[in-house]
Amino acid sequence: MTKDATEQFLDSLPELKPGETFRFACHPGVPCFNACCGDLNLMLTPYDALRLRWGLGGLPSRLFVEKLAEVSARADGFPTMRLRMDDGGKKPCPFVRPEGCSIYADRPGACRTYPLGRATRSDMDGTLREQFFVVREPHCRGFEQEGEWTAESWLKDQGLEPYNAANDRYMRLVSDWRAAGRGLDSRRAGMVFLALYQPDDFQRFLRDMKMFERLEAEPGREERVLADEEAALDFGLDWLRLTLLGQTVNLRPRGA
Repeated sequence: MTKDATEQFLDSLPELKPGETFRFACHPGVPCFNACCGDLNLMLTPYDALRLRWGLGGLPSRLFVEKLAEVSARADGFPTMRLRMDDGGKKPCPFVRPEGCSIYADRPGACRTYPLGRATRSDMDGTLREQFFVVREPHCRGFEQEGEWTAESWLKDQGLEPYNAANDRYMRLVSDWRAAGRGLDSRRAGMVFLALYQPDDFQRFLRDMKMFERLEAEPGREERVLADEEAALDFGLDWLRLTLLGQTVNLRPRGA
């Protein structure tokens, strides 16, 4: 499989081995504080977008796309989203303030992971393997601060478990679709965008189309999905796997 630019970049860095430590801290006392929060090409996964909307008081997904996002498509046809930077010399993040991030509790996964880079690869048996790399940018003074971490302790401290779990499922769906060698036409791309980046509208779609009358799901899942957008995103990943790839691991057509 051809490596994308992110994989090539990570492979160029020294790997942080299990148990190996690095030194880092970021706070207002660091001379470069907020310097990394501008002129970014910050891609947003579906879970990133959901959490950002939470941090904005439950902003409807359509307004989030209109005001804060730029949408495009990957070479394989899957829609992608990036955060729209503010106008200005260094194109600052719209959420950065002199005192720090205004939506810190719901900041994207890439912001949480930094200064680590994380790569995942699937073994032949489907087991997901993680690799970590320390990204040392010339301007960053965080490496001069107190605080020693392993990759495991950093991810735990930064609250990355739900981000990585959702993002890994999403990337596996994309990878499996790419491996199938199929194209994603505009209709299917719209369906993917609805299920992954617009869970509030997806809930209405499921309700209006009476989708659960056509599907077999575990007891109580319909209620959770229609009441909670995180559950709707989780369902959307299963629904796309069924719809696009015909795989029925967690969901199947009624009567099948």
